[in-house]
Formats: sequence, C-alpha cells, structure tokens
Amino acid sequence: MSTIRVSEEVKERLRDLKRDDESFNDLLERLSRTEKDVERIAESLPPVDDEDIERMDEARDRLNDSLEERR
Repeated sequence: MSTIRVSEEVKERLRDLKRDDESFNDLLERLSRTEKDVERIAESLPPVDDEDIERMDEARDRLNDSLEERR
C-alpha cells in the first residue's frame, strides 16, 4: 500500500466521481483503465445486431426529445 498526496480540491473532485460502493482505490483503478482494458471488456460482451442498434437509436431519440421538452 502507498500514499498519494493530492490537494483538497482534487480530493473533492475525486469524491464527487466516486460511486457509493467504491473505495478511492477502486475509483482510481476505474479511471486509469487503458484502451486495451476497455477493448478486452468489449470483446467479452455479446455481439450487437441491427435490432439492438435500432432499439438504442430509438432510446436515444426518446431521450433527446425528453431533454428538448425540458428546455
């Protein structure tokens, strides 16, 4: 285990990013993932087909419409 010194301002920003179930170590691990880590995670997911993409597009459109109505 080691100690990392950060300013209070940085600590507050990290605290804001930290999820309730995360330690600061978990947070830093999550934030420091590399592109290769993300690729490895993506490769483990099931493939996406045209129907999935259509559902995601529809969900995005509904979200955008909802956000536009709130403006």
